[in-house]
Amino acid sequence: MLDKFKEECAVFGIFNHPEAANMTYLGLYALQHRGQESAGIVASNGKELHLEVDMGLVADIFDAERLLRLPGHLAIGHTRYSTWGESQLKNAQPIAIDYARGSLALAHNGNLVNADHLRQELEAGGSIFRSTMDSEVIVHLIARSDRDRLADRVIDAIEQVRGAYSLAIMGPNELIGVRDPYGFRPLCLGKLRDAYILASETCALDLIEAEYLRDIEPGEVVIINEEGLTSHFPFPKVKLAQCIFEFVYFSRPDSFIFNRSVHEVRKALGHRLAKEAYVGVDIVVPVPDSGVPAALGYAEESGIPFEVGLIRNHYIGRTFIEPQQSIRHFGVKIKLNPIKRLLEGRRVVVIDDSIVRGTTSRKILKMIRQAGAKEVHMRISSPPTTHPCFYGIDTPTRRELIASSHSVEEIRKYITADSLEYLSPEGLLSTVYPNHNDYCTACFTGEYPVEFPWKDRSQVELFEASS
Repeated sequence: MLDKFKEECAVFGIFNHPEAANMTYLGLYALQHRGQESAGIVASNGKELHLEVDMGLVADIFDAERLLRLPGHLAIGHTRYSTWGESQLKNAQPIAIDYARGSLALAHNGNLVNADHLRQELEAGGSIFRSTMDSEVIVHLIARSDRDRLADRVIDAIEQVRGAYSLAIMGPNELIGVRDPYGFRPLCLGKLRDAYILASETCALDLIEAEYLRDIEPGEVVIINEEGLTSHFPFPKVKLAQCIFEFVYFSRPDSFIFNRSVHEVRKALGHRLAKEAYVGVDIVVPVPDSGVPAALGYAEESGIPFEVGLIRNHYIGRTFIEPQQSIRHFGVKIKLNPIKRLLEGRRVVVIDDSIVRGTTSRKILKMIRQAGAKEVHMRISSPPTTHPCFYGIDTPTRRELIASSHSVEEIRKYITADSLEYLSPEGLLSTVYPNHNDYCTACFTGEYPVEFPWKDRSQVELFEASS
């Protein structure tokens, strides 16, 4: 397993399309990189909701027969990697329920920091939870609201939660999109002929040949029904805190996030990295796939040739059998293999987007040395990751993040690099101009934009353990 942060989740929704479930399947297929544990689709024929959800990858779960069980013009879908709640079927999304006022379904990307407190209050009032997900708290709050319209019940519920949420919510004849006021997670709006679409990333729109209209704005609630599309901003404005790691690693490079091209930003990070941390070597080698755009930028800025020195195996299943006979670096070697003829006798700079625990970087660099490289340097296109995320990314606890307790020099020695340098925080923020103050950088700084509902900040470690 490569030592990377786990992607959060993806949401997709479509209204007024005769093949809504099929379009949702394709949208989720494009968004698979954001979550590989489970996937699901809820569709409506205008009267009732139909749910199909399972553990595994989108293509493994949905076949033609299963999609036929999802009729209707309206659907939402979800792919999940657990950031709150265990990895099991009861925690798969979307969540679909019948309640006193009808039916609704919800798909959530993000993480609520006050979910545990709200859950205790709801359970004390008689609510029964079927999962351990924070997302189910929102469903219960919607169901308990005394407002008449679904959209008003959604707003009533959202006013009580704190944290990160990009939501696709549906009733039998209505699709609602919500993005939290801080704008942590992306959510965009598209159109395919007469159908409106919500998606976590624009790459999902590209696959179904839909038009990208715009991002859902932070704090915006979009209501889509037979009367068309209406937009509301019911929440107080706050300072934006869009996740900067969407640019560093999470989003697909062909997506358009927070009004910027992901590929262009990552390439620009490589240019800036070359200015800040030049090293005289023979070739620039990326750690595929996430390190490729930054390596291209580094090579262009430095004038050092770019080479694909590591080949990634793209056909790894969910499980594999490790041989009893020990193979050095087996977990990395099954995913990456060096091209010896390119590396032998050469000075190499390896470009990656981040170092989490350091274990994989260490194995990769040793593998490159064994392939015959004369020098192996490493450059990282983001600052050291010193703090965990509580807003929808599955990061290790702080004590597991190598940069939280080790200096750059200590990390260099551990990963066996001849030199190691990170992009500076100033370099990162200046690259995501023009609004570099609109981003959450808590994973680099420990400055969390949404306060936790605890008096003692030392309880962060307890929250990490429970998450």
